[in-house]
Amino acid sequence: MKIADQRAEGFVSARLGSGLVSTYPGELPQTLDEAYGIQDEAIRAWPDAVKGWKVGRITGDYEQQYGCDRLVGPVFEPFCHDASADSIDMPAFAKGFTAVEGEVTAVIAKDFPADKTTVTSEEALDYIESLHLGVEVASSPFPGINDFGPLVTISDFGNNRGLILGAEIPGWKEMRLEDWQFVTEINDDEVGRATPEGLPGGPVESVRYLLENTARRGLPLKKGMMVLTGAVTGVHEAKIGDSSTISLLGNSISLQLTEA
Repeated sequence: MKIADQRAEGFVSARLGSGLVSTYPGELPQTLDEAYGIQDEAIRAWPDAVKGWKVGRITGDYEQQYGCDRLVGPVFEPFCHDASADSIDMPAFAKGFTAVEGEVTAVIAKDFPADKTTVTSEEALDYIESLHLGVEVASSPFPGINDFGPLVTISDFGNNRGLILGAEIPGWKEMRLEDWQFVTEINDDEVGRATPEGLPGGPVESVRYLLENTARRGLPLKKGMMVLTGAVTGVHEAKIGDSSTISLLGNSISLQLTEA
């Protein structure tokens, strides 16, 4: 498929070829609509179906500038994994950027109407089948992905390269976020410990925002899709060969970073 936008083409080609994007492939996007337009074109060109989504944070001056506190990106079917093995090999871009993030991960309960573009928190909760321990491998072939603000992150699939779905969080409907303490280790060293209370509105707000965002783009969420709702203990940079374990309430997910 011919890709008209050189920025989308640059990221799709590099990701499919496990290559390097040494400099941003074109002019930097200037608006949210432009950034998501690049992402939409790249999604259309990708050979695999979207199986999940990641939701990340927009903070500080950028939040005021763009009038929102979250960004989103797709997770394609081959990059979605179930935490059934003792340790899971997770490919990432050796010459680019890679981080490991422990996240509350939602499974969508039912298809979202294509013609509905506004959602309340109560409505969003009705679209959540379950909440789980999960892990995002955030990786991009562009080493400077985080140096130019959220619009550049959006334009490269939201800086995602994989999702692992772990055990369901017991009693999640009570939403006692203060009890959900995530612990992240890299190479057996603890690098983060926190609860999801730091995410404004918690995981439900991330799902609500994503429902609106994707519906407005003609990509409404479908039953069974998975949603990474935001890094809990932080964005922990890692490299190929590193191992990581993310734990919550007696359950854990272990992974090994391999070269994409």
